[in-house]
Order: sequence, then structure tokens, then C-alpha cells
Amino acid sequence: MQGKIALEEHFAIDATLEDSRVFGAHVWELLRPRLLDIHDTRLREMDRHGIDMMILSLNAPAVQAIHDVKRAVAVARAANDALAENIRRRPDRFAGFAALPMQDPEAAAAELVRCVRELGFVGALVNGFSQVGSPDNVVYYDLPQYRPFWRTVEALDVPFYLHPRNPLPTWARQYEGHDWLFGPNWAFHAETAVHALRLVGSGLFDECPGLKIVLGHLGEGIPVYLWRIDGRNGWMKAPHKYAAKEGVGYYFRRHFHLTTSGNFSTPALINAVTEMGADRVMFSVDWPFEAIEEGAEWFDNAAIEASDRAKIGRVNAVNLFKLKPH
Repeated sequence: MQGKIALEEHFAIDATLEDSRVFGAHVWELLRPRLLDIHDTRLREMDRHGIDMMILSLNAPAVQAIHDVKRAVAVARAANDALAENIRRRPDRFAGFAALPMQDPEAAAAELVRCVRELGFVGALVNGFSQVGSPDNVVYYDLPQYRPFWRTVEALDVPFYLHPRNPLPTWARQYEGHDWLFGPNWAFHAETAVHALRLVGSGLFDECPGLKIVLGHLGEGIPVYLWRIDGRNGWMKAPHKYAAKEGVGYYFRRHFHLTTSGNFSTPALINAVTEMGADRVMFSVDWPFEAIEEGAEWFDNAAIEASDRAKIGRVNAVNLFKLKPH
């Protein structure tokens, strides 16, 4: 399919580059230049595999792992300014997600406003929980201090992409002796799914009914579990005890959008479309951690309806992010 739009595609600046080494130390001589490149290899791969546009975002965990709040604010701003400069060179091919210093909700809101209104970014991508004040102090965004931030996101009418990061070792005793479970094998999905469900259960979407959240990797495992999350032991008639007024599936199908990033499985794609509808799934690769060739060729040949391929590959992203591709 020609004209695809991909939207979980990463870059790095010098201050965050080394954060990605752990995800590909044995191929760092290839991964490093790809993270720093915008207009060379990336564009050639896009042209070769029918991708018209990429929405670019900072690598992980980057800003979210900087427990010094002032430095987190400074790095986020520097990354956003660097991204904006690259987009100005090729606005026909690239758009941007803001990196946000979520350690300070007020500063994060201000930076998002700047990025959307002054830099023309189309949303934000945040790498999971943030460390605040000390390396072991972890905060999630369902907490009350983030409500004004979420109201800003809603008012700007831009999506918020909740991207994975690994749990901290001090918070991950269940993985001891099984480091292979970290990263995209399992921990990324488990960590992000819990964070997303916390947002749902907190009542956030009752307070901010216009919020739009994006999850990668075909929903971090949540779509296949929606029935069980809401219907568990139904005969016991024991409803969820949380602040939200409705079931998880109600909010998930109304407020969340999914991408195919790094999950090139046709059965998983069909499940996501069945649970969410084809209007809420979008194509992505997860470059440079995944191969554009693999993701694009899989999607172009996946056994789905042609109308769904057009929506997932392009139309949904144009509509959700208000893009104007060439």
C-alpha cells in the first residue's frame, strides 16, 4: 500500500541517545546512527516501502527517567526544539509528538501548549511513568495532581501516546532471574497496560470525556482481555470498586486508539479490529527498533479487507492527528 502513515517512530538527541543502547547493544553500530538520522536512511526506507509520513517521537525512557525536575524540563524542551527544526526541513514527510517533563505536571502542560501552538506538533508521546526527585520515586498519571494536565490535553484536542518503558528493578522482583522478560518480550506491555488501566479506573475519562489516548503494539495486550476484565466471575455480581462510572471496555473503545507498532501479527490485528473497530487502529513500525521492511511488507499483505487497510494504513491517522500529507 502506498501512502502509509507511521506514528511510533523514534529519534534521539545526544542527551537521550544512550538510553536506547540497552535495547540493542549488540547492534549499536546500526541502531545509533538510525536514531540520530532523520533525512537520510529514514527517508529512503520510507520511500522504498510506501510510507508518506512519519510522526516522530523521542526515544525511551529519556525525559521520564530524569529524576531532576529542572533537567527533565530542559531536556524535553531541547528535544522538542530539535524535532521542530527537522520537521521544518520536510513538513511534507514529518510531524511531531512532544516530549513532556511529566515530573512537573504544570511544566508538562505548558510545554505541550508551546509544542502544539508554536511548534505545530500533533500530540504528545510520553514514555510511561516518571521518576521524580529520586531514582526510586515513581509516579503514574492517574494521580490527582495530573488532572489539570489532562484538562489541558483535552482542551488542545490532541492525542496522548502512552509509550512503554521497563519497570524499575527495585519495583520488579517478579522478574528476578528472568531478565529476558524485560523490554518488548513482556515487561513493556505489562507495565503500559497497567498504567492505561489505572487511567481508566481513576475516573479520568468521566472528568475529561474528550481525551484521546494512543497505545502501541496493538493495545499492549488489553484488547484480548477486555471481556475478562469486565466480566470476571460475573455470577458473583461484584462490580469493580473504582472511581470510573462504567466498565473498562466502555472507556477503552471510546477513548483509546491502537497502532500496529512492533506487533506484526495478523491474528492480533484482526482481534484489535474486532474489539475496537477498524477506525481505531493505525499502522506503525517502531523504527528503528523494528524494521520498516518487515512491518510494511506484513501490513501490505495482511489478510484484511482493502477498506480496512486504507483506514489503518492512512485515513485514521490523517483524521485523528488532523494531518495534511502531500
